[in-house]
Amino acid sequence: MVGALVREERPGTVAAARGAIDRVDAALAVLLERRAALAGTVQRLKPVGGFAGRDMDRERRLVAAMARRAPCLGEVRLAPIMNAVIESGLHLAEERRGDSRENGREPSPEGDRRGRMGVQALAGSGQDHD
Repeated sequence: MVGALVREERPGTVAAARGAIDRVDAALAVLLERRAALAGTVQRLKPVGGFAGRDMDRERRLVAAMARRAPCLGEVRLAPIMNAVIESGLHLAEERRGDSRENGREPSPEGDRRGRMGVQALAGSGQDHD
């Protein structure tokens, strides 16, 4: 799994390229699970957790830092990805906390509206930065 993160691959066929993608996806799934667990810890430690406790400045800095590591994606492309990752973690934390409003159901329309606002806020000025 670590090889998917550090080994440069140059597949010569569609099947080989898809195999490489599958390896990266497997590593990504493990990393996302770990991130969600750590974010859940943060939610338990914060005085105000959940969506109300979001720190949009921190999230923008996170996206900017990621864009420096992934300049081809840039902030504009990373913002919606990270917003989805963050919101998925928040929903998971709510479910684990036993919040019956979200437990086992799709997010509410209010959550969808917050999600759109989160993407816009994380995208910042809409310009890619190196």
